[in-house]
Amino acid sequence: MGSDLIRIVSRDSPMALAQVERVRAELAALHPGVPTTVIPVKTTGDKWMGDLAAVEGKGAFTKEVDAALLAGEADLAVHCVKDIPADRPLPIGTTFAAFLARDDVRDALIHPGGLRLDELPAGTRIGTSSVRRIAQLAASHPHLECAPMRGNANRRLEKLYAGEVDALLLAVAGLERIGRADVITETLSTETMLPPIGAGTLTLQCREDDTDLIDKVSGLGDPDTHRATEAERMLLHVLQGHCNSPIAGLARVERGGELSLRACVFSLDGKTMLNAHEWAGRLDPATLGTSVAVALLRQGAREMIDSIPH
Repeated sequence: MGSDLIRIVSRDSPMALAQVERVRAELAALHPGVPTTVIPVKTTGDKWMGDLAAVEGKGAFTKEVDAALLAGEADLAVHCVKDIPADRPLPIGTTFAAFLARDDVRDALIHPGGLRLDELPAGTRIGTSSVRRIAQLAASHPHLECAPMRGNANRRLEKLYAGEVDALLLAVAGLERIGRADVITETLSTETMLPPIGAGTLTLQCREDDTDLIDKVSGLGDPDTHRATEAERMLLHVLQGHCNSPIAGLARVERGGELSLRACVFSLDGKTMLNAHEWAGRLDPATLGTSVAVALLRQGAREMIDSIPH
């Protein structure tokens, strides 16, 4: 094996491995002839089916992947940005090398009877463990019930069809990645269901000193996605959100190239919603993220986030 082999480490879930295949295909198109291999790892988050807060929250999906990178067992990690904690820095010695062009950021409703969200009768049980979805549903559709559900998308679909719940909420991008977009009953607008920070975005992480590889993969990056992600992650960093915080946000590059960022912080019961929406103007993305976070903090976001056990 030549030294130009790129060893890609990833979670071993079907979704994560599908994401790696996208990266391998884009790398092959950009650098034909550069060989790649996949090193799958099982993470704490994949093994643990209880409450994520009990196993360090979001870091549960990245810790083992980071370890393989830092130990030199792998060269490149593929992550969903939404799974990477923003309330603490990336592991020392690692850096983001590229943010791939963003996929669909929206959530999908899956209902075997073909009903849309607004048509679901009172008491319908929706499978989701996402505090972001639970809070927004409690605010907009208080007559619906949420049932805790973890596990990969295929497993959740099995539970739905086995009748454990009446409907599911899943990310459109995830369903598309595993080739299951056919099950979507309704794609919810971002006004109905604001996405999580980093939704639909894959990032490549390398060791900081691996400059040859960083140069090689940086061409896969999408500048607009990079700007949007920077704004969103800075917002989350300033808010010091944890995995039990119902925080949602979306940065968009408008037609004229200007960046905007809308973000919300919810109480768990959905009764309180703090909302801020700003355009960057002359601000750089990180400053926009900070500015929106400060607007939310001024409305009481700190107390809301800190009042939620984690």
